[in-house]
Amino acid sequence: MLVLLLLHLVAALLAPLLVRWWGPRACYPLALVPAAALGWALTRTPAVHDGGAVVETYHWIGQLDLDVALRMTTLSWLMTLLVGGVGALVLVYCGRYFAPGSAGLPRFVAVLVAFAGAMLGLVLSDDLLLLYVFWELTTVFSYLLIGHSTERRSSRWAAAQALTVTTLGGLAMLLGFLILGGHAGSYRWSEIAAAPLPGGGTLVAAVLLILTGALAKSAIVPFNGWLPVAMAAPTPVSAYLHAAAMVKAGVYLIGLLAPVLADTGPWRPVLLTLGLVTMLAGGWAALRQCDLKLLLAYGTVSQLGLLTVTIGTGSADAALAGVAMLLAHALFKAALFLVVGIIDHDVGTRDLRELSGLGRRAPALAVVATLAAASMAGVPPLLGFVAKEAVFAALATRPVVLAGLVLGTVLTVAYSIRFLWGAFATRPGTAETAPEPVPLPMLAPPALLAVAGLVAGPAAAALNGLLGPYAELFGPPHDTLALWHGLTPALGLSALALAGGAVLHAVRGPLAPALARWKLPFTGNQGYEWATHRFDRLAIEVTGATQRGSLPLYLGTVLLALVLVPGAALFSTGPWRTRIAFWDTPLQLVVGLVIGVAAVFAVNARRRLTAMLLVGVTGYGTAMLFVLYGAPDLALTQFLVETATIAVFVLVLRRLPERFSARPLRRSRWARRVLGVAVGVVLAGLALIASGARTAVSISTAFPALAVTEGHGRNVVNVTLVDIRAWDTMGELSVLVVAATGVASLIFERSRTGPRPRRVDPATAGHGDRAVWLRGGTTLHARRRSIVFEVVTRLLFHTIVLFSLFLLFSGHNAPGGGFSGGLVASLALAVRYLAGGRYELAEAAPVGAGTVLGAGLAIAVGGGVVSLLTTGTVLASTRVDLPLPGLGGPYLVTSLFFDVGVYLIVVGLMLDILRSLGAEIDRHIEAAGKSDRGLVVDHEGDRR
Repeated sequence: MLVLLLLHLVAALLAPLLVRWWGPRACYPLALVPAAALGWALTRTPAVHDGGAVVETYHWIGQLDLDVALRMTTLSWLMTLLVGGVGALVLVYCGRYFAPGSAGLPRFVAVLVAFAGAMLGLVLSDDLLLLYVFWELTTVFSYLLIGHSTERRSSRWAAAQALTVTTLGGLAMLLGFLILGGHAGSYRWSEIAAAPLPGGGTLVAAVLLILTGALAKSAIVPFNGWLPVAMAAPTPVSAYLHAAAMVKAGVYLIGLLAPVLADTGPWRPVLLTLGLVTMLAGGWAALRQCDLKLLLAYGTVSQLGLLTVTIGTGSADAALAGVAMLLAHALFKAALFLVVGIIDHDVGTRDLRELSGLGRRAPALAVVATLAAASMAGVPPLLGFVAKEAVFAALATRPVVLAGLVLGTVLTVAYSIRFLWGAFATRPGTAETAPEPVPLPMLAPPALLAVAGLVAGPAAAALNGLLGPYAELFGPPHDTLALWHGLTPALGLSALALAGGAVLHAVRGPLAPALARWKLPFTGNQGYEWATHRFDRLAIEVTGATQRGSLPLYLGTVLLALVLVPGAALFSTGPWRTRIAFWDTPLQLVVGLVIGVAAVFAVNARRRLTAMLLVGVTGYGTAMLFVLYGAPDLALTQFLVETATIAVFVLVLRRLPERFSARPLRRSRWARRVLGVAVGVVLAGLALIASGARTAVSISTAFPALAVTEGHGRNVVNVTLVDIRAWDTMGELSVLVVAATGVASLIFERSRTGPRPRRVDPATAGHGDRAVWLRGGTTLHARRRSIVFEVVTRLLFHTIVLFSLFLLFSGHNAPGGGFSGGLVASLALAVRYLAGGRYELAEAAPVGAGTVLGAGLAIAVGGGVVSLLTTGTVLASTRVDLPLPGLGGPYLVTSLFFDVGVYLIVVGLMLDILRSLGAEIDRHIEAAGKSDRGLVVDHEGDRR
């Protein structure tokens, strides 16, 4: 099973490349992937025939006790057949449905294959948390598929609506899973089903939350609005996601849980009531549609209501009838959607008012559609008839529910006839439709599905043996699936439904005004629009009341809350009684006083640059405290970070006024100072509590030994970053890359690679016969140049870069590492920029910052992947002894490659900052100066 999931993943990754090579024909080999799932499931039929299960378990995330637990029983076997079989046929269909060169086709095919894999993982998951992961993957992939035509607003709206509704339902379902699994002590459904269930409100809450997710996924009232809107997707998507796969996920979940939870208080009332309402509302809406695809969409909503009622009843006979209807619905509805796609593709319209005579001109297509529609209507001897009769027989003891199902079936028959009449009948006064010949790869998939429904009807006895083990989970079933049970009440109800549907279609003319007038007060789509509009309005009101555009107000509110809430709790518990050692050596007191004096002067500073330098003093003082406490690695990092921060501040301050504004007034300034002191006191108290609250031995006490034995290094800090807590570092690297992208997107109007140095004649630039120490320096005005600075930069730049590499390679056993080395290299680039301007920066680093960032992230991630393949653990270090005799047994630790990635990302981030806040702002200043009424402006913006 895991191999099948990985096969889908690999196929999805290769799909864009294959489509670019072969065009839509790449869908044919890709169809072999879901076909492999179909074939595998068929080979496992004997294992599940007698109620057995195929189980696979792989260890995944030990801290969460989460394994890749896969389990296939009768119900999941049936769903695997549908996901794989229909998926393969839809991909074959796509090979001719899409024209070569169709926009977005590589992405579409890749997402479709990925969706098939996610759906396969969903139906095979035994762990509820793993099921939720695949559940949300199907949501994301369906969002991408529905919104395939990104240029159309309707597609974007439909995709967003489907994503919003199903995601909110999924979150509710996850909460229900957590409640259920937390009580059982396991999230494996096979174990939960065997354990005693929680009682009272706990179980009721869990069931209601889980049903919310299932009903939202299967478009049951009140979540039914998203499915008809999703018909904005390409027709193959509708045939697969909304007939055979995604919308079945909710029904599958109900069927999976029903053997255990069906007797829970809210289960049957919720499912039977909402299912009946959905069936009737969807069937009535289908009769009012003129678009064939929308007619089928509302018909799908109606049929999903039928499935919800049947499978949710929780009896053996209803379960057997429900899974038979599940199979029948997938066969006939997928076939009908594919038929509509052929009509739309060849004729150019789906409006039944514009179609005429298509049955005579495309007889093969008409036969396929008739078989599928007849199965949908419940006409013998098709599988739809067998399943529908079994439904009536199973619910004979529930007269109210049975009456609703019969009425819903009458509507089903009526809109089935309406579909055939609208698509293929000849109507007077309407020009006959002239279709193109239907290619075999497009006709074959719906034909196979329709014929399968025809064959499965007479073979109902064999089907009963295959699906029976699922029904036996509820107890021994009394009825069986068969084409002929004799003259039974269920047969009479089937005949009544067929006759009633035919009559309803026959009086469609006089009934038209009623169809137009009798409708629900509001549709599901209108309800969604009303809810989203209200949320948007609420967001606007809340934003207008709280977001006043004042950063000091926002920060002050946050800090005041910190003082009032945790601060009040802090002093009410009396942590001030704790014994406090203010310093270990007098030097710490001196450094602390320096930090305090600098902070006070920073608060009173009126110049921005002065305040920034004083804040920098507090940072350097903190680094000195690290030195005094014996943490040279932390001190080195703090010194470098503070220096880089000052450089960035200097770049930003060029575009800000020299002095702070006259505000705040004296009274508010004192209020802010008092708040600042209060925050400091509270944070100091919280630090005391945190340091004294530990009762267990700190995990970090094991780090020194682990650093040597597992990380093969003596620098505990660096080994922690690249080995022991490498996952944390990986997350921080991702944040750095996102931050660099954000900085660039805010500033850049052009490429992020930076300008190339200009060749400027020194005589015209006012440089006279000065030596060219830095090539970019010749682009600066004479008043900005400093020959001493240029000479020093030229002499020290390579030494600084070499020192950064030394820190990188020595950091595993001595102070340093990729982060410190990257900061040193970044400061070398900053010096080049300050000495020679933006063109000198481009000369020093003639590569895009994005390239450096991407390379660093790729190397870091690649190191983790290689470690996984070689050691079985992600980001684990391995020592490699180098065969270099006479050098004291040198060795290489593989985490060095991860450190190289850290080094490159830090350099790329700083390069992005220098080019955006430095070089790009320089360009803005120059451009503004040249356009300022023809005045000549130098590099600093001084008018001459």
